[in-house]
Amino acid sequence: MDLAIQAADVRAAAERIRPLARKTPVLTSAAFDEEAGRRVFFKCENLQRGGAFKIRGASNLILSLPKAALERGIVTYSSGNHAQAVAIAARYVGAVATIVMPEDAPRSKMQATRAQGAKIVTYNRFNESREAIAAGILKESGATLVPPFDHPMIMAGQGTAALELLEETGALQAVVTPVGGGGLLAGTATIAKEMQPGIRVFGSEPEGANDTFLSMMAGERVAVPHPDTIADGLRAPKPGELTFPVVKRWVERIVLVSDDEIRAAVKFLLLHLKILVEPSGAVPAAAVLFGKLPKEVGSVGVVISGGNVDWEELVKF
Repeated sequence: MDLAIQAADVRAAAERIRPLARKTPVLTSAAFDEEAGRRVFFKCENLQRGGAFKIRGASNLILSLPKAALERGIVTYSSGNHAQAVAIAARYVGAVATIVMPEDAPRSKMQATRAQGAKIVTYNRFNESREAIAAGILKESGATLVPPFDHPMIMAGQGTAALELLEETGALQAVVTPVGGGGLLAGTATIAKEMQPGIRVFGSEPEGANDTFLSMMAGERVAVPHPDTIADGLRAPKPGELTFPVVKRWVERIVLVSDDEIRAAVKFLLLHLKILVEPSGAVPAAAVLFGKLPKEVGSVGVVISGGNVDWEELVKF
């Protein structure tokens, strides 16, 4: 089966997104290394524009659209970070963005999306379909859908974070990212394997949102209808139709962490690296901190995917 993206697509995306996506820093922590028992390099997408890696994929697709398409508007669905990214990119090109968001999305993410001028349509994620709502808007408006993960341009854009990481660190034994729908992991695996063929690629998921873990075990996409985790950005119920073949081809394993381990990682990163990381972004750090990767992995790159978290939720940690 032909895969949806190749490394060349990621490299092309890196050039396209330069007007919008920042080159984020790579941080290290002696305290984290000692606790984890290995050398760890953190790609800090929590310091990205919009507070998350999502601007990479959203801008890659939106900046590729012709003027006529932009005039008809942009539509997406997202629990928050992709929503903000689409709103930022749409505003940059002068397009109207309509975002379908769950009514229980983090307040900070919803406010930040509105602040970028986007129109928000809310829904109940337990008994309504965001895809169906978006489809209705698309039919009525003729707008362009910018999906959160299952699109070649989105996947390629997300992979640019790993491209920057490995350009800065040089050879690593492994790289690990969080996985929701699989766009970031697919893009990361594609470029990482081209740059360093021997590198080991891992995905990390919450135990309560383990659809990609189950899918890898089954060899086909498996759904978890109502994922239950504090990592709100990783609640995609099923891997993407396009992302999963890429993940299955290039990713060695999906590892799981508990919500308590995620909370501990958020605290550790805040106290020792002095960076605020949302639960979804802390999932791969938790995987490394709590020994979920093979013991022989001595150096690892960790993509911290975002830092948008409500204060009210953070103080509960």
